[in-house]
Amino acid sequence: MDGEMGKNDQSYLNQLSEKAVSTCLVDASFYAKYDVKRGLRDVTGKGVLAGLTQIGDVMAHTPTEDGEDAGPGCLIYRGIDIREIVDGFMRDGRCGFEEITYLLLFGNLPDTDELTRFTEMLFGLRELPDEFVHDSILKLVSRDIMNAMSQSVLALYTLDDDAEKTDIPNVLRQCLRLIATFPLLAAYCYRAYAYRFQNKSLVLHSSSKTRSTAANFLSIMRRNGEYTPLEEQLLDLALVLHAEHGGGNNSAFTTHVVTSSGTDTYSTITAALGSLKGPRHGGANIKVVQMFEDMKRAVSDWTDEREVEDYLVKLVKKEAFDRKGLIYGIGHAVYSTSDPRSLILRGHVEKLAAEKGVSDEMNLYLLVERIGPDIIGQNRKMYKGVSANVDFYSGMLYRLLGIPPELYTPLFAISRIVGWSAHRIEELANSGKIIRPAYTSVAPRRNYTPIGDR
Repeated sequence: MDGEMGKNDQSYLNQLSEKAVSTCLVDASFYAKYDVKRGLRDVTGKGVLAGLTQIGDVMAHTPTEDGEDAGPGCLIYRGIDIREIVDGFMRDGRCGFEEITYLLLFGNLPDTDELTRFTEMLFGLRELPDEFVHDSILKLVSRDIMNAMSQSVLALYTLDDDAEKTDIPNVLRQCLRLIATFPLLAAYCYRAYAYRFQNKSLVLHSSSKTRSTAANFLSIMRRNGEYTPLEEQLLDLALVLHAEHGGGNNSAFTTHVVTSSGTDTYSTITAALGSLKGPRHGGANIKVVQMFEDMKRAVSDWTDEREVEDYLVKLVKKEAFDRKGLIYGIGHAVYSTSDPRSLILRGHVEKLAAEKGVSDEMNLYLLVERIGPDIIGQNRKMYKGVSANVDFYSGMLYRLLGIPPELYTPLFAISRIVGWSAHRIEELANSGKIIRPAYTSVAPRRNYTPIGDR
């Protein structure tokens, strides 16, 4: 490719990289000296208050009437506990993703007529122009599906005559279109990737305008278009649990920050996608599955607690897997006692594992969830407890559903686009100021040196 660097250029680039790093490193002691909350959180995980929201809330513990924290972590959608929401639609034998989409966007639970009308409108937006699929998705194929989706979202900007308008009705129109088409973007971008880089057949199924979001995604991803009611139910549950996580999570905060600059919806959602792609945010579920694959090879007896413990100790000591010192899926920036999403998901994944005949693997997950936090506590200085997070089981769920690993994080995006949309509208409705946090410079002051004297 034209413009590629030669060997001498690469060597020079390496030298420049070393200079760039050496001049960027900040003395770690300065963070305590200047009372800097790195990542906008203190050492206990408590966040710095950077904004107000009515959309979602994340609490490390369940609050009691006298104001003291007690019990498991808590996730709130528009003032309603996620456990109540899940119990509600699952008790009725319904899918819940469309219902919570309405809730997060408009603040209240829809009645039957409102939900029917909203669902019909949302499902009616599930289409992409043929020329868009051919010219954008199939021609410019990416090795990463999240990047491919970002590229597609920016391409959709060019098809919108009112792309730059930021009044709420127009932004809501754009967001609903993106919510409806994200499953297609993910599925088609993956099919293009598999065709180009894995020599697989190119099959693009049309989207249904009557099936649930979960069922529609499963049907367009599978060659025969078939799925079981349990598979639809559990994918729908995963979408519900991933749709929102308070204004302080990285991609929602990104949405607020970028929206505050006054830019368009497509640029904002693309920025959020870039945030979610990172392995410290949405990409963690892939690392959980990869870690367990390595564990299954390294541990001869999955029921031997001592052998599993030895492997986990090696993980923490950077002697196993990717040598990053992490037990992926254990720990969270906020939750300490438990992640409510993980607790909800665990029992249902256990049921699917039994149906698929892999209960032995499920038992390994349960064992790691039980002993992992203690091993982390014994080998690392901690300021709060750790527990299994939603990524611990979501990756296994997707694998049991036959979904390729390349789509694990895009599935997260299919769900979280709802939260991003709600946060974008909230930022537009409430603020006319750009978000600009303070940074203190610790660089020593110097005088300019003429070029001949350097």
